[in-house]
Amino acid sequence: MRGKHKRLFAATAGLCLLANAAPAFADTTDDLLLRLKEKGILTEQEYQALLTRRQQEASAVVTTGTAPAPQQAAAQALDDKRSVRMTESGVGFEMGGVQLKFSGSVNGFYVHDNGDSPTANHVVAGGLATVGPKSSSVRNGLLPGFLKVDVTTNQGGWDVGAHFGMYPGIDSVTGAGGANSGGAPQALATAGIDFRQTYLTFGKPNFGEVKIGRDIGLFASEAILNDITLLSVGTAAGNAAPSNTSLGRIGLGYIYTDFQPQMTYTTPKFGGLQASIGLFQPLVTIGNNEVNKNPGFQGKVTYDFTAGKVGGHLWLSGITQKHDGVGAFPSYTGRAVDGGAKLTFGPASLLGYYYTGKGIGTTGLFILSTAANGRSRKSDGFYTQGTLTFGKLTAGVSYGESRLDLAPGEVNPILVDVNSSWVGQLRYGLTPWVTLVSEYVRTKSEAHGINEAKSNALAAGAILFF
Repeated sequence: MRGKHKRLFAATAGLCLLANAAPAFADTTDDLLLRLKEKGILTEQEYQALLTRRQQEASAVVTTGTAPAPQQAAAQALDDKRSVRMTESGVGFEMGGVQLKFSGSVNGFYVHDNGDSPTANHVVAGGLATVGPKSSSVRNGLLPGFLKVDVTTNQGGWDVGAHFGMYPGIDSVTGAGGANSGGAPQALATAGIDFRQTYLTFGKPNFGEVKIGRDIGLFASEAILNDITLLSVGTAAGNAAPSNTSLGRIGLGYIYTDFQPQMTYTTPKFGGLQASIGLFQPLVTIGNNEVNKNPGFQGKVTYDFTAGKVGGHLWLSGITQKHDGVGAFPSYTGRAVDGGAKLTFGPASLLGYYYTGKGIGTTGLFILSTAANGRSRKSDGFYTQGTLTFGKLTAGVSYGESRLDLAPGEVNPILVDVNSSWVGQLRYGLTPWVTLVSEYVRTKSEAHGINEAKSNALAAGAILFF
C-alpha cells in the first residue's frame, strides 16, 4: 500500500471509530482531521473528503436515531483506555490517563581563556578570575546537558507526579568529590552524570502544590534562571581542565541557589502573584563540618504583570539557617534576602537584581561565610543586564559584582573583596531547538589588600533544548 493510501486508510479508520460512536464526538473528530492536515498527513483534498463523510454519517445518526449498543460503547471506552496519544506539548505520550514526558538539553562551546600570570600580587583567596597560562577547551557552558523525565496523572482529584533530572557533562572528570569534580582532560577518562532532580509532587488547582525531594532551591533561583549566561559560558573557571559546568555569573552578581533536598509548598496563582515556602536539609559551613539540629528555611514570592506593551516579572526571596558550633567555633545564623525585576517591551528587556546577607558567604551557600575566629562575614551583590532582539538575533550585555566583607576583628589582605564581570553576548535562533551563541567575558577579582587578578575569555558554540 502506497504512503498516500496508508495515510488515508488510517485517517478513515479513525474517523469511523469516532463518527459511529455518537454525534457528541463531532467536534473531536473535526479537530483530529484538522490536526492531521496541519501535520501534512492529509492533503487538502483528502481532508475535505473525510470532513464531508463525517458530516454525512453524523447526520444519518441524528435522522435514524441510531445509537451505539452498550457493548459497543463499553468496548470503545476500553479501547480509549488502552490507546496511546501524543501529549499536547513536549516530547511524550499519554496512556490510560498517565502522561510520560521527556525534555532535555545539550550544549558545547569552544572557549579560549587568557588570565593573569601566577605571581604573588595576583593571588586572591576566593577570586574567580583565571590566574595562569592561556588555555583552550571544548566544554559545557553554565548548564551541563540534561535529560528530564516527568510522569504525571490525576488520582482521586489530585494531580500527582514523579520527576527525575539527569545532568551529564561532555568533559571528563576526576570523580574525586562527585560528578562535578575537577576536569581530567586525558585519554580513557569519563564524564560525570549529576542526578540533580528526584522529587514528587501532588496538588490541586485551588490548593497549590507540594514538592518533596531534591530540586532547585528557592533563594536566588530567579537570579540564575533569568541570567543570560545560563545559555552560554560566562566566567570560564577551570578552563584548562574543565568540569561539567562553567561559572556563568555565579559568584559575580549572585550566590548559587543549588539543588537541595526539600519539602516545599507553592500556592495557586492569585492573578499574577504566587508564593513558595520550604523546609530544607541544613547545609554545613564549608570548612567546618558541624552537625546542625535545625533545618533550613527558604521562601520566594513572584509577581507577573502586563501593562499595555510592557511585561514584568518581579521576585523576592529569602533564606535562614542556624549553624551549630563545633568546639571553639561558635554557632551562628546565616540569613540573606534578594530581589529583582525583569521588564520587557517588545523586543527589548531590562533586568536588575540585588542580594544582601550575613553568614551566607559568597559564590555558593555558606562558602567563606565565616572568618577563622568563627565570626560571620557580611556579603552582598548585584547584576544588571539588557537584551535586544532583531528577528532571530539577540544581543545582550550584563555587568555584576559579588562583595564579601571582613568579619569584625579579621585581618586577611588576600581574601576576596569583589568578584565582578562584564559579559557581551550574541545569540542566533538557528531552529526552534538550536541556538548559536558567541560571547566575550572580562572577569576581575580584587582582594581586601592590594592584590587583584583579571582574565578575558571568548566563547562560541551552540545549545539545544527539546
